[in-house]
Amino acid sequence: MLQQNILPEINNRLEKELINLFHTLDLPLHFNKTGNKEFTNYQRVSIIILFHRSKKSLREFIVEFQESKWISWLGLSKVPKKSTLHDWIQIFSIKIIHKISKVLLPKKIELTSIDGTAFDSWQRSRHYEKRALEMGKLSYMPPVKAGIFIDVKSQSIIDFEFVSNNKHDVKLAEKIFRRNTLKNIRSLGDRGFDSENLHEIARANGINFYAPPRKMHKWGSKNKRPGGFYRRKCIEIPEDYNMRNINETVNSVIKRTQMPFMRSKKDSRKEKEFGWQVVWYNLKRKIVFSLGNEGQTFFCLVYGFIVSGQSRLDGNSGKLFAKEP
Repeated sequence: MLQQNILPEINNRLEKELINLFHTLDLPLHFNKTGNKEFTNYQRVSIIILFHRSKKSLREFIVEFQESKWISWLGLSKVPKKSTLHDWIQIFSIKIIHKISKVLLPKKIELTSIDGTAFDSWQRSRHYEKRALEMGKLSYMPPVKAGIFIDVKSQSIIDFEFVSNNKHDVKLAEKIFRRNTLKNIRSLGDRGFDSENLHEIARANGINFYAPPRKMHKWGSKNKRPGGFYRRKCIEIPEDYNMRNINETVNSVIKRTQMPFMRSKKDSRKEKEFGWQVVWYNLKRKIVFSLGNEGQTFFCLVYGFIVSGQSRLDGNSGKLFAKEP
């Protein structure tokens, strides 16, 4: 009788990163000590990320998810309903989402960049929106704004600040820099971040921040120096200042490939929606970054013969052989 030993393996790279993410987060398998335990937190986090990756509605995603292989890959005993997935999204607070996104960052970060960008609050036809506004049948819906703090080398998002109104970029950067835990890093910003108070907050939290001073008024003296100790240090432009443009690339990638507009209606849900999109973006960057560090691996499948109910395999049967080129 021929026996084939099927060895456990990762089905795709996303599943591998999801497993590593959950182990690194150190989340409990279940939030509740008593009660229903049909789904684990690993399954919840994975399905929420898959939902935001699909860019579909809740109903459409559940129908599509029933036909996918993720049911067996995640070890699900049943498929969650639309209302169940909706409740899961509300379970995780924005604080936990920030924690999940930071776990996916590279270990070494030296050069960073910060910038602000805006997203459409809701999907509307530009053609009919203009005419409806003129007729007074529709109210104007202002865009939402986000401040994005990235690592230049890996293009991963270190932190973000989301607001539903039009706030200045400096106000968003102040909140991001205040909760920064990285030390001895450099950061780049455009002229919109020229603020002495922002420089002081950045230095107090381990960030050597650079933003070029704003141009003087045409009636002002050409020899007048900018006010503020740190602003005067930013007169000379560093050689790597053009690396700040990578932040614009990250903004463009998120808008083109993930979320050209917000799907949620409430402000609190919009913030969570954007947070999960940041988690999905960092997962993609981690997968791309790990591809360059992996070599090709050869796997051997082990066969054994069973005689009279006793397995007579050699000492290496049932093990995985790997050979690095």
